[in-house]
Amino acid sequence: MAPSCSHVSGSGRALVLRVGSVPARGIQHLDLAVGDVERSLAFYYGVLGPLGLKEKFRNPTYRHTEEVVYLEYGVQGFGLRPADGGVYRYHEVGIEHLAFEVDNRDEVDDAYRRCVSAGGEIQSPPEQHYVEDGEDYYAFFAFDPDGIRIEVFCWPSSPYRGA
Repeated sequence: MAPSCSHVSGSGRALVLRVGSVPARGIQHLDLAVGDVERSLAFYYGVLGPLGLKEKFRNPTYRHTEEVVYLEYGVQGFGLRPADGGVYRYHEVGIEHLAFEVDNRDEVDDAYRRCVSAGGEIQSPPEQHYVEDGEDYYAFFAFDPDGIRIEVFCWPSSPYRGA
């Protein structure tokens, strides 16, 4: 069994990771550095707002030079913060894509239409994937305003459902 670790932050919340008899809690959030936070907020709200995406809170970053906006989708979250500069390049070092799970194909199709309306660059429209593996996996892929690829999918037999 790997060693466990515990830490209590200044907020009084314990960060606990135990491997072995107690599973880890999971990924709590990730932050995206974006060219324009308001533009990105408008895009993500436009595509995912009707599916429950909402602002959770805003905090100054550890550098205290900018603010990060944390969004909640289901029980996970992601932050949007202003980038210091540069351009995101798909398939270079960094995040490859963000996947957002929905309950059914109609929600995928509706999110696709909203993505088109929000100006998202579509990589592939809604379609069945992994048919050769016998999976019922339905998704579309698009790029957000900074070129970060997103996926909206439904996968009834996902091993993560109900986890």
